[in-house]
Amino acid sequence: MKKSESKKSLPDARGYFGEYGGMFVPETLISALQELERGYNRIAGTPSFQKELRYYLEHYAGRPTPLYFASRMTADLHGARVYLKREDLAHTGAHKINNTVAQVLLAKKLRKKRIIAETGAGQHGVATATAAALFGLECEVYMGDLDIKRQALNVDRMRLLGAKVIPVYSGSMTLKDAMNEAIRDWVTNVETTHYVIGSVAGPHPYPRMVRDFQSVIGKEAKGQIVKLEGRLPDVLIACVGGGSNSIGLFYPFIGYKDIELVGVEAGGLGIETGRHGASLTAGEKGVLHGSMTKILMDRDGQIINPHSVSAGLDYPGVGPELSYLKDAGRLKVYPVKDDEALSATVYLSRKEGIIPALESAHAIAFAMRYVPKLPKRSLVVINVSGRGDKDMDIIREHIKLGG
Repeated sequence: MKKSESKKSLPDARGYFGEYGGMFVPETLISALQELERGYNRIAGTPSFQKELRYYLEHYAGRPTPLYFASRMTADLHGARVYLKREDLAHTGAHKINNTVAQVLLAKKLRKKRIIAETGAGQHGVATATAAALFGLECEVYMGDLDIKRQALNVDRMRLLGAKVIPVYSGSMTLKDAMNEAIRDWVTNVETTHYVIGSVAGPHPYPRMVRDFQSVIGKEAKGQIVKLEGRLPDVLIACVGGGSNSIGLFYPFIGYKDIELVGVEAGGLGIETGRHGASLTAGEKGVLHGSMTKILMDRDGQIINPHSVSAGLDYPGVGPELSYLKDAGRLKVYPVKDDEALSATVYLSRKEGIIPALESAHAIAFAMRYVPKLPKRSLVVINVSGRGDKDMDIIREHIKLGG
């Protein structure tokens, strides 16, 4: 496997990945973001912080997560050998805990007393509430009212963990609107509060910081696949909403030109209908939540409300680094429709005994149509970013489960 001769260090000093990224925020937040960047640069790379973080990831969050050979799926698809990176087995049921434990630990060292977050599917909210409880900090989570209704289990989990869940009734009442309200809160409480952004979206330094914390996924997968197969994979597949699980898997492999990186977006009811969440596929360059990136907007530049059966992919933007990688040709992106993701949920549940989150099911659905086209000697790693317990009410609405 050849590695590229040079791997550009991204982002640059201003927080840009090529033409994407930056800090497009109210003036009152510039100093808070600069303080966060200085704190991150000063603390996060030190041996003491890394040792403490490693302790919590291993002994609390359950890392490393397994890289599982999906033998029945491999045999059924008659193509490449398929491995599943089991982030669904991490504490709280998704990859989100990697970032929240790290950010809340950093916030505590920066002497913040209060934690806020936004959440869509609820997994980031649960993971933030978990980390806040672990370190003894106050926690408030903003969540769209529509998502509160379709993710009731995670709302109850957050409240049990001691977090206050604040409903958001504006806009589409989903992740975009929850993030808007969290930013408004942070503007007025920057002295005491740290805002734990759950994805690689938002203003600099969040896209870099969250990517670095989530890259534990790819670092583990890299070592695991070499141990299991004696070489690196040929294809990596992950779902893309904001982008934290995908860039977490992809980042340690970006420098390997021969490894194909595939992001799978929410095709919703079909790209042609306009009812989807496929920002990389159908979006345009614009500013959303503090950064320049690809977003879904109309001819007047107004944000289009996205749609996905999966609450975690129901977002009209994407992380700026993924926009950069897409434009650079390093990342291939494909949409998967709601019905395909639901079918993939049933498929993986019955083929491997793993119920994936609806977000992860998008990646499985793409693999189901792509793996049969690959040579049998090929190695494919799919990130199962979370488990499907949270989605059972939605799954029950769409799928006849039998008696």
